[in-house]
Amino acid sequence: MKDNFSKVSVGNGARTELHDALGLTGAEISINVLSQGMSVPFVHSHKQNEEIYGILEGEGKAEIDGEVVALKAGDWLRVAPAAKRRFFAADNSGIKYICIQVNAGSLKNYTASDAEIG
Repeated sequence: MKDNFSKVSVGNGARTELHDALGLTGAEISINVLSQGMSVPFVHSHKQNEEIYGILEGEGKAEIDGEVVALKAGDWLRVAPAAKRRFFAADNSGIKYICIQVNAGSLKNYTASDAEIG
């Protein structure tokens, strides 16, 4: 039944948001690319959504509430809604990361506790 899944192919743009493309109902997911030496042009926080960042390629840093967090491929980072954040690519490397945005505190069941076998 096609209504039970959706699929999309993603190009190599600077930012791709998947909410509308996949018909997401519980999260926003974006794929982000910063060229070497570049940064997100603003600091931001959220009212209710936490963000989970997965570094897919390259390296850089995040500034979170004034603290610098080094980032490299394979790292995962959770940021609370109210934290003020901004992301930077390293001077010698670009960075590609996925950002998953979900309502903080909304996860009630996960993995096996939410699965039905058969």
